[in-house]
Amino acid sequence: MRSGHRLGHRLGRRFGWLWGAYGTSALGTWLAFGAFPLIAIQVLHAGPAEVAALSSVGTAVGAAVAVPLGPWVEFRRKRPVLIATDLVRFAALLTIPAAFALGVLTFLQLLLVSVVVAAADITFRAASGAYLKTLLPAEDLLVANARFESTAWTTTIIGPPLGGAAIGLLGPVATVVADAVSYLLSALGIRATGGHEPRPERREAARMRAGDLLDGWRYILADATLRPLFFNTALFNGLVMAASPLLAVLMLGRLGFAPWQYGLAFAAPSIGGLLGSRLARPLVTRFGQHQVLVVSGTLRAIWPVGLAFLGPGTGGLLLVMGVELGLIFCCGVFNPVYATYRLERTATDRVARTLSAWAVTTKASTALLTAVWGVLGGLLGPRTAIGLAGVLLLATPLLLPRRTAAPLSEPEPAPSRA
Repeated sequence: MRSGHRLGHRLGRRFGWLWGAYGTSALGTWLAFGAFPLIAIQVLHAGPAEVAALSSVGTAVGAAVAVPLGPWVEFRRKRPVLIATDLVRFAALLTIPAAFALGVLTFLQLLLVSVVVAAADITFRAASGAYLKTLLPAEDLLVANARFESTAWTTTIIGPPLGGAAIGLLGPVATVVADAVSYLLSALGIRATGGHEPRPERREAARMRAGDLLDGWRYILADATLRPLFFNTALFNGLVMAASPLLAVLMLGRLGFAPWQYGLAFAAPSIGGLLGSRLARPLVTRFGQHQVLVVSGTLRAIWPVGLAFLGPGTGGLLLVMGVELGLIFCCGVFNPVYATYRLERTATDRVARTLSAWAVTTKASTALLTAVWGVLGGLLGPRTAIGLAGVLLLATPLLLPRRTAAPLSEPEPAPSRA
């Protein structure tokens, strides 16, 4: 407890506000988890194709919309951008309960809101990474990222059950209101961080060219360490997420699991994410950053193939929980180390563009692979498609960086904290 207290004091008040803002918006997101599909089905009587489009098309178009925002964010102060994207998400989400109350809600509005939220999510991630790098010295980045990771898993554990109860009592639109309010509170928290943020140089911003939109990808692909990590994370995340809808079909349909069992199978193992995120820093201290990155990145890939052997009853439920516990624990270790590694490898004046390009690619690859695996699930059956995703995931460790090369350019030193 004393050690934790010292770490909290050392990270400072400004980080405390940023951390609180992140936790608030993350909780709101998980409270509203699944609200859009439920609204589409229960309120608008949408079919399976429309529900699938709401997820995949909204994400893909949102990623495309976010492409020019990365270079734009690079040459702006990041705190105002964070506040603005929170307010954009607040306003966009609030249009849904407003339209519902007036009886004019349409599927097109749901789709447009999902596009706006996806684009704002990517922009927020790019700006928040750049802001964090100026807010804290390099030696504190792993501690900060581990705290974000543990908060993410905590909200994953408590958010969906609370959201499910709220949906049962008040309907799915109520959780959208809660999600919208969480972004407003997040904006207020980020505003409370205060302090002085220097304005980035505007040399390139004054004459932005079409080629500059690709600068984030060029920077990633030119770096011998970031390049394999980029492909690894895009493929890993895409394959894991692509198999998720098929697993829901298999569990809730053919195998006859109750909805509460399905929720329990994924909520309870999230405790592994808490444990993994707490161990990330001690493991890096003992074994080194690169070693922990490669080992945890390799171990997380071996678990999903076990889902192909899922059966009915208690044994099947325990199998899913065991696989998810192992996967989430390894991700809990990997994610903060990877996020810190990526920030340290990226020059300060390239962070927003690099993170934006990374998030756009991850979102787009997830949408594409989800659509492809939907087709494979229809042709081969959900179990075979899940197994195929698991087998391909076993090859993703080959894309992890085997060595740490020198950065393309040294990051600028972070300004001293107020």
